[in-house]
Amino acid sequence: MTDLPILYSFRRCPYAIRARLAIAVSGQQVALREVVLRDKAPEFLETSPTATVPCLKVENTILDESLDIMVWALRHSDPEGWLSPEEGSAEEMFALIDECDGPFKQHLDRYKYDTRYKDTDRELERASASAFLRKLDIMLQKRPWLFGRRASLADYAILPFVRQFANANRDWFDGEEWTALKAWLVMFETSDRFLNVMPKWQKWHAGSEPIVFPDT
Repeated sequence: MTDLPILYSFRRCPYAIRARLAIAVSGQQVALREVVLRDKAPEFLETSPTATVPCLKVENTILDESLDIMVWALRHSDPEGWLSPEEGSAEEMFALIDECDGPFKQHLDRYKYDTRYKDTDRELERASASAFLRKLDIMLQKRPWLFGRRASLADYAILPFVRQFANANRDWFDGEEWTALKAWLVMFETSDRFLNVMPKWQKWHAGSEPIVFPDT
């Protein structure tokens, strides 16, 4: 157990969700430590340079970005070919993820957490974020996944953030005419793959019973 990489995680965080998805599909195992964001364990603060989740400690290496953790897991084992999209190129796939992590996430934060940002127009931020979702919907009208008939890294890197956006106002989201996007999200939310990375873990503290993730 002490030889496993240590993953500091927070169940609901979309960055942590996508890291857990990649670790689970890769077949790697980690020692999961659930972080409570309002009461962060000292060991976590000593490990993470940014004090953000997810954070993976592999021997003397610290991976503090969720996408880096996904790639780390998949470079160890990529049984479903997430790093090799069926259609398009890896460069196009990573460019789409960058668009999600950059402009889309900025608008999403200002839409979902508008009271944290001075002079923010919530509806304008929602409209700006929606432009990215309509782009995804157009892609998904042609195929079941963003880059072909099977999932790629882009799907599972982006889906947790689409879920976060949808849950900010699910009635409004469901009323929009992005039918392919909604079907893609529902397929994800109801899948065993998603449910298996979302159990409720107790807050970790020094001396806690070890949690091996995924528990096979």
